[in-house]
Amino acid sequence: MGFRNRIGAYTLTGHTDSVQSVIITPNGKQVISSSTDNTLKVWNLNTGKEIFNITGDRNKVNAIAVTKDSRYLISYISNHNTIQVWDVENRNVIASFSGESSLTSCAVAVDKVTIIAGEKSGRLHFLRLEGIG
Repeated sequence: MGFRNRIGAYTLTGHTDSVQSVIITPNGKQVISSSTDNTLKVWNLNTGKEIFNITGDRNKVNAIAVTKDSRYLISYISNHNTIQVWDVENRNVIASFSGESSLTSCAVAVDKVTIIAGEKSGRLHFLRLEGIG
């Protein structure tokens, strides 16, 4: 829940371990955080309340990205070398990609269907989601 102090700042609490990544949705209404507690949390920026929580499968979530329309969330699960694409409305994984070595970062191109994943080996993977966008 959010806590506002005299300078307009507030703190969101809810993760039980280290927060690894934070992004603000393009519409500026939510913040999404990932943690070594194996969760992704989507927060309402106006109220400071958690909207929903996506639980990983016993592995920390290192990196996150979101499409420009905020419909799809991309997460990188560290121990699996896997990128997962989530349908935010339904909270389901709709696609995944595994690298040969540890994936260290991810981003979404402005076309909303191309994901760029950085791999520890120095390679960049360009992944195109078919049937969405």
